[in-house]
Amino acid sequence: MNGVHDMGGMHGMGPVEIEQDEPAFHSGWEARAFALTVASASHRRWNIDMSRHSRERMPPADYLAATYYERWLFGLEKLLVENGLVSAKELESGCPERRADGTGTLRAAGVAEFLRVRIRARLEDDVRPKFRVGGRVIARNIHPAGHTRLPRYARGRHGVIERDHGVFVFPDTSAMSGDKKPQHLYSVRFAARELWGADASPRDSVYVNLWDDHLDPA
Repeated sequence: MNGVHDMGGMHGMGPVEIEQDEPAFHSGWEARAFALTVASASHRRWNIDMSRHSRERMPPADYLAATYYERWLFGLEKLLVENGLVSAKELESGCPERRADGTGTLRAAGVAEFLRVRIRARLEDDVRPKFRVGGRVIARNIHPAGHTRLPRYARGRHGVIERDHGVFVFPDTSAMSGDKKPQHLYSVRFAARELWGADASPRDSVYVNLWDDHLDPA
């Protein structure tokens, strides 16, 4: 989707401020938001692509004003309600309407095992690649209403296949319906001038991970 989250190449967002020795969490609630997201995922009601899409649906003004983990919390709340794990009323009041039976609860002792056996995006399916390393391609100029991993700045631009990573879940369909649609994932090199014009450095390139369905032969 062409949402506010797709910020690659946009201007006016201010400098990137690098924090020295930045901690994983800046406050306790951020750690809890992360833990809740992991624990809730153990119910297997959604996948990582659905989780990403839930954050993309945050209203634009709220998204720009929010911190990283505020966006995570928004997405988690949306997924919990949409999947019937909590109600909107429960979220607003902070009080449960029914007593939980504990079924499927991820406890501290089970976290390591859950993370170890989590479902991975790499697949063993025997799928023929549509492109070869060194082949020239053009990123499709698409504007789906749902989730896509094809950034706006690369659409319609020419690039070269630098590496074939193998067969992976296709996130665009995985996010919307759970359809894995196995296909090859490539590292595609785009010259900076192809993306940003003549003012870009001729020595620079951008590498974007894209799937078969994102590309056409050039």
